[in-house]
Amino acid sequence: MTTYTALTTLHGQTAAEALADALDDITPEPTGIGTFEVEDGSGTWEVGAYFEEHPDIAGLALLAEIHGARAFAVSQVPDADWVAHVKRELTPVVAGRFFVYGSHDADQVPDDAVPLLIEAAMAFGTGHHGTTQGCLRALDHLASSGVTAKSVADIGCGTAVLAMAAARSWPGVMLASDIDPVAVDVARVNVAANDLDGRVSCIEATGLDHPTLEAAAPFDLIFANILKGPLIDLAPGLTQRLAPGGHVILSGILNEQADEVVAVYLSAGNSLTERQEIGDWTTLTLRKIVE
Repeated sequence: MTTYTALTTLHGQTAAEALADALDDITPEPTGIGTFEVEDGSGTWEVGAYFEEHPDIAGLALLAEIHGARAFAVSQVPDADWVAHVKRELTPVVAGRFFVYGSHDADQVPDDAVPLLIEAAMAFGTGHHGTTQGCLRALDHLASSGVTAKSVADIGCGTAVLAMAAARSWPGVMLASDIDPVAVDVARVNVAANDLDGRVSCIEATGLDHPTLEAAAPFDLIFANILKGPLIDLAPGLTQRLAPGGHVILSGILNEQADEVVAVYLSAGNSLTERQEIGDWTTLTLRKIVE
């Protein structure tokens, strides 16, 4: 089946979300719409839409003009088995004790590794990105250092790989939340595939705003692998929901953004215990100061 993409950029999250909302009303209707921040510190956002029919070029041009966006670039997507392609490209990832793999590589799991099965799907967190690897390494370091975290929240969980890694490391029920309902569905599939039903609970939530997250606090460990802006906004709430001496592992941070994030979390009442860089990305581990 032939599909089409329409992509544009503009400044600011509010403007990007307004344009995405307007795309819902265009004919033919897009099958999917997404907004993404361009992670260069410029405040530029990308808005993309997918169509099963050729989109209305004039309609897209009008929307771009109204919302102050660049002209949409419309492309035809070749017919391909993308999941099969992803499976071929995604090789297993080793991050500390953890071995992240797809079912096509099940025969490669080392005997001494902690296995995490992640199938190719429409959610972030296969373990190949430096941010996910950094979080897994940080978790491995905590566990190896004797830290026990029985209450864990993974905010912006994607595939739930981090919540599952926590469940493989410690007892307790781990919470995995994401704003994207597709990600939550993918997370539940992965939890079941790893025989972790009852150990990892997946919920749809915006940031920390969910009764289940409120009821489960305080947490021994919180993951937040998202972006600099949301991490800074969430700093007071994340810190408040940590148990005294609890840890927070943060990523989705470009190396040049890390100092700013560290400063915000230090002022919120945490101390920095580990900082690691993988490629362009920094992962931070902080500990809530005990009064």
